[in-house]
Amino acid sequence: MIAIAGVGGGLGPVAAERLAAEGAIIAGTDRSQETLDSLAADLNLPPEHWDGRPVDLLDEEAARAWCAALVERFGRVDGLLHLVGGWRGGEPLHEAPLSDWALLHDLLIRTVQHTTRAFHDQLVASEHGRFVLVSAKQAQNPTNANAAYAAAKAAAEAWTLALADGFEPGGATANIIVVEAILTPRMREENPGEDFPTFTPAEDIAAALAFLCSDAAEKMNGQRFALTIR
Repeated sequence: MIAIAGVGGGLGPVAAERLAAEGAIIAGTDRSQETLDSLAADLNLPPEHWDGRPVDLLDEEAARAWCAALVERFGRVDGLLHLVGGWRGGEPLHEAPLSDWALLHDLLIRTVQHTTRAFHDQLVASEHGRFVLVSAKQAQNPTNANAAYAAAKAAAEAWTLALADGFEPGGATANIIVVEAILTPRMREENPGEDFPTFTPAEDIAAALAFLCSDAAEKMNGQRFALTIR
């Protein structure tokens, strides 16, 4: 059973569909029940293969309650994909409002902290415990106009690598997928014929997520996988 934080975003539905096609039970969360209901209708999974719950991941107790509810229903959680995103930027760091940092800190760092702490014991207990964070290359290559975003992504990556360091060899794993930007189905639909040369298709990221959740990746821990052009 795979839990997906941020399942209602641009990448979430594609990842959920790919993993479900490979037989995974999907448990997704988003802030909106309406979004979850719409996704459930699109996925059209059997009820026993889908669980959608609105959860405020900025509330650590809510994150723990989400995990507990999934364990009560399914008996275990084998994987957690962190797809919660957000962006602010475009201004020089000495001019950008620090409110941008406050927003990105919550979206990109605090949610990672809360979910990994809540699901840690389940990942360790599972025979196939997996955590995957989708990050951005700006974490390692920050620019002046995206300082807050790059710093938040870097912190989330550091937290993930520290999580990986705490897992025993041969046990659970925590890895990072790095992209520059995500090309979603909606972007293609709204921009027919437009080229996105530096964007990674959501379908390619979903394939990488499925691989990292598979038995073939059982020895891969604490790694950064770059799905970027350069």
